[in-house]
Amino acid sequence: MTNAGSIRVKFFASIREFTGVAEDRLPISDTCTVADVRAALAARGEIWERCLGPAAVVRAAVNQEIVPDDHAVAVGDEVAFFPPVTGG
Repeated sequence: MTNAGSIRVKFFASIREFTGVAEDRLPISDTCTVADVRAALAARGEIWERCLGPAAVVRAAVNQEIVPDDHAVAVGDEVAFFPPVTGG
């Protein structure tokens, strides 16, 4: 069941470890972008800023599809944030 006026936000890997949060709900206006969601989360404090602020290298997915920061997010969407994966 979807909360009206909110999105589901999931955090993976180091973002989850540093913030201590695996999943949250975030109220949004009718539509916004991934960058808007990142900015709202980064405003929560220093750890959030380090993990999701403009200087952080982070990948995002909306409804399980990797998207750029200018991708639109709508009420009811699921947005996930995770660090880029590197191979060795």
